[in-house]
Parts: sequence; C-alpha cells; structure tokens
Amino acid sequence: MPKDDPLQIDIEEGRNPGTRILRLTGPVTLANLFALQDALRGGQQAPVTILELCGVLYMDSAGMGAVINYFTHCQRNGNRLLVAGVSPRVRELFKMTRVDTIIPMLETVDEAEAQV
Repeated sequence: MPKDDPLQIDIEEGRNPGTRILRLTGPVTLANLFALQDALRGGQQAPVTILELCGVLYMDSAGMGAVINYFTHCQRNGNRLLVAGVSPRVRELFKMTRVDTIIPMLETVDEAEAQV
C-alpha cells in the first residue's frame, strides 16, 4: 500500500450508547491529515471514540500527531479515545514513541467496546 493512497474512513455507532467507531483503511499521513481531523471532530463528539487501525499499514508523524491531539481533546472534554486492532508496523510506532503507555490500545473493537 503506497503512502500516498487515499485514506478511507468509515464511521459507525458502537453497540453501547454514546460510542462511535472510526474504521480507518489506508495510510495515515500528512497528505490525508485534514480528512482524518474532520472525521474525528465532525458532528457531535461521542463520549467514547474507538479508532480501529487494523487497515492502517503506515502512519507518519503527522498522523500520529493527529491521534495524540484528538486524545488530548477527548481528555479535556471528559471523553475517551480507545485504539483497537493496530497493525504490527503502526504498533511499533506507538511503542517507539511511548504513546502505547498513554492511549489505551486493545486487540479488537469488541475488546474496546467491553471497556466502555
């Protein structure tokens, strides 16, 4: 998957009331940063957002920054962000930057929804 491929963002309601799931497919890079930010902050903010990343095989520092910024936005507003299904390469980025110690990361969306 080339780094300049488009990012597909599918948004759905979770099983639990007040839970929104964003399923990302494609690279999360500077080239598609605004689309991601619009999807994260668009509409009424949900009390819980689950960001599913199993379809994200590449993320650059701008993409990581967007995830971190949204996490802090959630924290300031009393909401939660959980990350689920992180691909191995992106998981290494989370570990290398120690973001995995700050943002809750779960193996699947089902596990994330069980945390709500």
